[in-house]
Amino acid sequence: MSKASDRAYRRIREGIVGGEWAPGAPLREEELAALCGVSRTPVREALRRLEAEYLLRRTDGARSFVADWTADDVAEMFALRALLEGHAAARAALRIDADGLNALEQLNAVVGKAAETGDAEAFLAANRGFHTKLLQAAQSPRLAAMLTALVEQPVVRRTAQHYRLQEFVQSHAEHAALIDAMRRRDAAWAESVMVGHIKRAFHAFSDARG
Repeated sequence: MSKASDRAYRRIREGIVGGEWAPGAPLREEELAALCGVSRTPVREALRRLEAEYLLRRTDGARSFVADWTADDVAEMFALRALLEGHAAARAALRIDADGLNALEQLNAVVGKAAETGDAEAFLAANRGFHTKLLQAAQSPRLAAMLTALVEQPVVRRTAQHYRLQEFVQSHAEHAALIDAMRRRDAAWAESVMVGHIKRAFHAFSDARG
């Protein structure tokens, strides 16, 4: 893969995940090429990679659009996250060290501050850091590869943006319970808390989506 293609991929992906383009928005090659400072060929290569990650969809006429999802798509995404992140939490509970626990506590403290103010952007950054650190503690590159595409879907950002203050507070409490389970090296408890955490996020998204 060329450097130009990698640059285009990173820039377009950032725009999709960050909400720069709304779900269903068209992605035109000539406009993306100008935005990324590359020719259209690297853009086409980048779009193929993003299609494989389910971040965009392409029509039979090769037109590209930011992916949107049906209710069934969203339910499946969250179900897979619950399975995989639950497993990650169970593994992490048996492998995490003191430094890892301290890092989780520090990140959750930021989540707590975001809960006090309703700061969605601060919550998103700290929440992503928390889940990333937990996944690292699971020590499974295979699991990390499978989960990354799910966790970085724009649906995660849109879920948090629709959170009410109480849901920020609840996330903070659930993270604290995860840390307690890991401190006690209780894999079953950690898995149970994580599965409930993801399921609650699914219902929050579904409620907001109407």
